[in-house]
Amino acid sequence: MKKSMRAFATLIAAAGAAGAIGLAAPVAHADTNDGKFLAALKAEGITDHISPQHAIEAGHTVCQKLDAGQTPTQVANDVLNSSAMPAYQSGYFVGASIKEYCPQYMP
Repeated sequence: MKKSMRAFATLIAAAGAAGAIGLAAPVAHADTNDGKFLAALKAEGITDHISPQHAIEAGHTVCQKLDAGQTPTQVANDVLNSSAMPAYQSGYFVGASIKEYCPQYMP
């Protein structure tokens, strides 16, 4: 009985460790995507967002609008009309959002 309890405890510990590793990977991936997204915006001179977190949230909103059936052009027009970005930067913002957060919408 003691042997089976130790085996069970070892199995539970291993499963817990594997779960923790599995949970850490998506967070690291998200941080990497966020960093790449912000770096792409900065490289293009798009720095007038309220905060980095606000820009990241807006990038995810792009994907939500695409999920709802809007086209990238429609979303870029929404960005253009709801921000101080000129047309080119609005389109770039949508493209960077797609690349990092919802690549299934890449052309």
